[in-house]
Amino acid sequence: ISSMFLLTGKPGQEDEDVYLWISIPFCLMYVISIVGNSIILFIIKTDPSLHEPMYIFLSMLAITDLGLSISTIPTTLGIFLFNSREISLDACFAQLFFIHSFSYIESSVLLLMAFDRFIAICNPLRYPSILTPPRIYRMGLFFVLRSVTLIFPLPFLLKRFRYCRANVLSHSYCLHQEVMKMACSDITVNSIYGFTIKLLSVGLDSLFIFFSYVMILKTVLSVTSPTECLRALNTCVSHLWAVLLFYIPDIGLSVIHRFGNSSSHLLQIILGYVYLLVPPLMNPIVVSSSPGSSTGHTGHEKRGTLPPIPSRALTSKMK
Repeated sequence: ISSMFLLTGKPGQEDEDVYLWISIPFCLMYVISIVGNSIILFIIKTDPSLHEPMYIFLSMLAITDLGLSISTIPTTLGIFLFNSREISLDACFAQLFFIHSFSYIESSVLLLMAFDRFIAICNPLRYPSILTPPRIYRMGLFFVLRSVTLIFPLPFLLKRFRYCRANVLSHSYCLHQEVMKMACSDITVNSIYGFTIKLLSVGLDSLFIFFSYVMILKTVLSVTSPTECLRALNTCVSHLWAVLLFYIPDIGLSVIHRFGNSSSHLLQIILGYVYLLVPPLMNPIVVSSSPGSSTGHTGHEKRGTLPPIPSRALTSKMK
């Protein structure tokens, strides 16, 4: 019976010096991710004029990205810098709990940001009264509790198994859908539960995000001026990029682990890194360089952190 898992995260068996060089970009990505998200949090916290709904949601996203990065740093850099591949069962279960929890929370934050854009464009006159700070914090707390509650049983469901098969994992960190396949017991309950909570969290979140943008498009296309239409759509660009950066690798990795048993090992490794490294790395860059910062009436046109509330043309349209 195995008491350890062996992490991989390497595409081959090249010389250790090669892995040392490969570790440099990984270190840089982690540093940029942590520093970038920390700067966003610092700026929003220290500037009272940024204590508004859109920036509160951005703070939530930055905190979640920091959690994802910190959850994977020890094992990923341990492999590349020290060739430390072994991880105990308990440490693996703890890591997958935090990774999946933060991943589900990020999905929820993206949904909240879509709700922010939906209210700002489709019902701008009620925006300040609907998205009050206390209500935002309650929504954030609800989604955090939802994610933690859904993920909490996973380590205990995995702990009851005996692991007597090949204990080599594909990634440099632990994921539930892969760890459960290492068990020499019936994993039907784990498989059904994992699939169910995925649908109840990421699945529902992505569906509501889609519906939000359907309503946003419907409202924006009703604006007679093409210029105002484009300006309103530009306020959603950064959020759409964040959604694509998160959901495409997430869905792809889930499909590969559940249905792609014959898929390339290299593809699994690459998609695994994209899944957990790219969103925390790119989100600060995407939101800080988003277009659409020249419109709106919130007074933050020059800050360029998140797209502002739509222009006065939409406001007057909804009167």
